[in-house]
Amino acid sequence: MTELPSDKKREIFIRAEEPISEYGCEPQMRPLAVYIDNGVLNLNKPAGPTSHEIVAWVKRILDIRRAGHSGTLDPHVTGDLPIMLGNATKAVSALLKAGKEYVCVMKLHASNNPLKIEKICNMFVGPIYQRPPLVSAVKRQTRIRNIYYLDVHEIDDRNVLFTVGCEAGTYIRKLCHDIGEVLGPGAHMQELRRTRTGPFTVDNSFTLQDLKDAWVGYEETGDESRIRTVIHPMESALVHLPHVIIRESAVDALCHGASLAAVGILKVESEIEPEDLVAVMTQKGEAVMLGIAAMTTIDMLNAKTGIAVTSKRVIMAPNTYPKGWTTKEYKEAGINIENI
Repeated sequence: MTELPSDKKREIFIRAEEPISEYGCEPQMRPLAVYIDNGVLNLNKPAGPTSHEIVAWVKRILDIRRAGHSGTLDPHVTGDLPIMLGNATKAVSALLKAGKEYVCVMKLHASNNPLKIEKICNMFVGPIYQRPPLVSAVKRQTRIRNIYYLDVHEIDDRNVLFTVGCEAGTYIRKLCHDIGEVLGPGAHMQELRRTRTGPFTVDNSFTLQDLKDAWVGYEETGDESRIRTVIHPMESALVHLPHVIIRESAVDALCHGASLAAVGILKVESEIEPEDLVAVMTQKGEAVMLGIAAMTTIDMLNAKTGIAVTSKRVIMAPNTYPKGWTTKEYKEAGINIENI
């Protein structure tokens, strides 16, 4: 089994239906400036620069003020590095739930029996304890991380080639060290390439040169097609989250920080449980907010009253859709109507 949490398939259930109005815009059809400000670049990081330097170059090429990546890659590590642009940086945290995949060459400190190597590697599938290495971006305290799969492809003397799917925040060099400790002679990470970050794969990624060429081509000819190919709508980074599709009358209130009541739901995806992170969307596929489920899928479909999703991070700008609440309702939700 080689599946990440982002591979989970969900059904969609209809609670109610309503016509789609002229308000809002399908993500792919946004004007270019808005498209970029709500975009994600699936970048193929080369060896050498830091992730921070890569983000700085992206901002310089596109002449934007904000951008953020979904997880640091060390300078010598290559591969998949999704970068959220502008307003889309609000959704960076969503990719933490998606899982990541790496291809690694582990160097053993002494030769060992191939069958034993594979057996020990299989022992590390599932929840494991990890303490971040000395050189890391987080506090060094023991924590649990999930290894979804670890497939050994080739063993050549002391070199072990494997693919690992894991939870965000897993240190592969520490994983290699720990495998080496169990084997006996020790081991270290020789080479590493990230091949997946949730819905993004290195196979559909682009280089910095691709981005630069697309941007220069747009400036010289006005042709937006290449930019729209290299940069994806922010919503493509949310496809792995369970979706809740809402009424247009509820959109603006949520943009001002209100929670989502069950009566504001049109459709909901399967297998949602309380405390799950969910993406609240319009019928046109626009992200309104990231929220925390307060009900199960079944309850969201059947409840006549109550809060279904509490707000975690508002993504859509207020006033994109017309206000659907009365002044009294805004006040009861604790929203300052003077700012509306």
